[in-house]
Amino acid sequence: MKIAVVDYGMGNLRSVVKALQHVADTADVVLTSDPAEVAVADRVVFPGQGAMRDCMAELDGRGLREAVIAATTDRPFLGICVGAQMLFELSAEGGNTPGLGLFGGDVVRFPAERMLDGQGQRLKVPHMGWNRVRQQGSHPLWHGIADGSRFYFVHSYYLRPSDPALTAAESDYPFPFTVAVARANIFATQFHPEKSHAAGLKLLANFVAWNGKV
Repeated sequence: MKIAVVDYGMGNLRSVVKALQHVADTADVVLTSDPAEVAVADRVVFPGQGAMRDCMAELDGRGLREAVIAATTDRPFLGICVGAQMLFELSAEGGNTPGLGLFGGDVVRFPAERMLDGQGQRLKVPHMGWNRVRQQGSHPLWHGIADGSRFYFVHSYYLRPSDPALTAAESDYPFPFTVAVARANIFATQFHPEKSHAAGLKLLANFVAWNGKV
């Protein structure tokens, strides 16, 4: 099995590679910016950190857009953090940055006027740390992961899908928001499974074992 981790020059991708190698020690896990290598991979992981506008520019600059879009059509595909955000139509970051448009909806910043906890204390943005994740329905990637497990987040913007059926998980900060989306062979998370200890490694192991069907 060949797993391609898409490298478009944004974020610390080594931790993603190492986590996948840990849960799939017999697989060929490659960090690649070569569209041809992405095209022949059995599974594709699309991570990312940083500003959406920069990520989209780097993706296009390296000629990876079409290879990523093609991978979402016919094999297990996992988006992580900005890699999840880029699947949507538009992000408010950078003055309305167009995404890949594979999912309807947009990506918006946590609104300052709502960032208060139950005691009226202001919450920080970026949202950084561990949050409980509520699974929305069953999915093969949730197998063996208790509902309400904690995952690690680092982000200032969040997913807002136009179709509620896309939402595979929610969390609260301080209001409910979508933290994972799923459709057919695509699963994407706002949180970082590679930094989420046992629950995150289990999700990655489930992805490796997944045939892309629900």
